[in-house]
Amino acid sequence: MFKIDLSESFPLLSRAPIVEAAIGVTARAEAEWDEHVVSEQFKQRLSEYPAVQSQHSIRHEIKFGVDVQSEQAVHEVGWRGLRCESADKLHIAQFNRDGFSFSRLKPYQGWEQFQQEGFRLWRLYSEIAQPSEIQRIGLRFINRIEFLQDEVKLEDFLENPPKTPRDMEVPFEGFLHHNTLAVPGYPYGINLIQTVQPPQGSDAWGVILDIDVVTIEPIANQDTFEQHLAQMRWLKNKVFFGSVTPNTLELIK
Repeated sequence: MFKIDLSESFPLLSRAPIVEAAIGVTARAEAEWDEHVVSEQFKQRLSEYPAVQSQHSIRHEIKFGVDVQSEQAVHEVGWRGLRCESADKLHIAQFNRDGFSFSRLKPYQGWEQFQQEGFRLWRLYSEIAQPSEIQRIGLRFINRIEFLQDEVKLEDFLENPPKTPRDMEVPFEGFLHHNTLAVPGYPYGINLIQTVQPPQGSDAWGVILDIDVVTIEPIANQDTFEQHLAQMRWLKNKVFFGSVTPNTLELIK
């Protein structure tokens, strides 16, 4: 029987390949969502996020007619919320009518700092938006492990690398593998995307492991938010360390 074991420890990585870590919460605001009032409340309490942008929803309309050229129109349908960026541009928080998200860009500084800031921002959103229920929590980590294409093979990095068709020993130019996993006995699902990213300003290619753990049931008791996130982090770690080879861990530990 599958069991989440929060007492299990995982290797500490001094060169963790995380390029983005994100917490996302879908929770409908039940307080009045007035642009001026809500913006002032967030700005007064988020001085460390000086770059603030308002976000608006738009609707695209396309009209078709017989023997008539189609017409396109864009309509603004209302204020959604705010996008806030820290002074060093490494933290990004979004507060919208339908939820909240927080991202930490590289360099990732560890789970404790990441979760503490995520909890702080979630509590702030919860106080202002006053959602009665959480529809969904997502915890996403995007990892990029660099390698030189001529020096290594994908099987050096991944436990389950892609294979060419039988009797075709030719090099990969790219691949995209998407696994969707259930978690028996727990209200979670996991999306794992593995792919290869071409060089970006260097000679190094990147093996991408995009791990997204999500809840699959609404959460009425918001006091369990921290517990859910701890279990989701364990699942994320289990997927990551079960997807890479010992050779990969030697490169990034």
